[in-house]
Amino acid sequence: MSVTTKWIDIEAADGTFGAYLAIPHTGKGPGIVLLQEIFGVNEHIRSVAEQYAADGYMVLVPDLFWRSDKRIELTYDDAGWKRAVELMNATDVAKAQADIALTVAALKAQPGLEGKLAVIGYCFGGRLAYNTAADGLVDAAIAYYGGGIQNQLQRADEITVPLLMHFGGADSHIPPEAVQTIAERFEDNDDVEVHVYPGAEHGFNCSHRSSYNQRAAAEAHGNSLTFLSDHL
Repeated sequence: MSVTTKWIDIEAADGTFGAYLAIPHTGKGPGIVLLQEIFGVNEHIRSVAEQYAADGYMVLVPDLFWRSDKRIELTYDDAGWKRAVELMNATDVAKAQADIALTVAALKAQPGLEGKLAVIGYCFGGRLAYNTAADGLVDAAIAYYGGGIQNQLQRADEITVPLLMHFGGADSHIPPEAVQTIAERFEDNDDVEVHVYPGAEHGFNCSHRSSYNQRAAAEAHGNSLTFLSDHL
């Protein structure tokens, strides 16, 4: 079983940006807009897109840092971290959210798109996925260790689609108090799930990082596939 991948171009008001498309072997399926970490659409993020394509989904990953430099691919060493933080800080979040809306439209226009569409984001992309759900652009959303969601809970009532959030129990970037605040805000919403993986650090899903936690990554992926199957 194989997947087909290619880059496509998406027109924005101020230029053109690329998006990485992964198509399942059937050539069709429900949709996932997948949102990068702060390291760009690098080898890891492309492999995640291909994994979900192998699971039967049409996956499109926008290059959200294109206004700084196109198709940036960073590693997880000190230099990569430094550049990644610079790029994140230079990103106009409103423009990034507009790019995500264009990516949703581009995926819906793909001939193989069948059924509903979800957004999945990691780290920086996790927070953007939360806001994409609040913007009403998708049918479901998944956020992996979305930093800063606790500071955007004023948008909680705007989220009317199923939302799944994954957090590491030992995340050095997102304190337990933040996760508790998020969980408490959504405790009366049966469409929102919060999963915490004991002992897992920030970035636990990324096999290219020292923080990779195989068990937490496997459990989170299984939970995500069940969630997607239930809601797409």
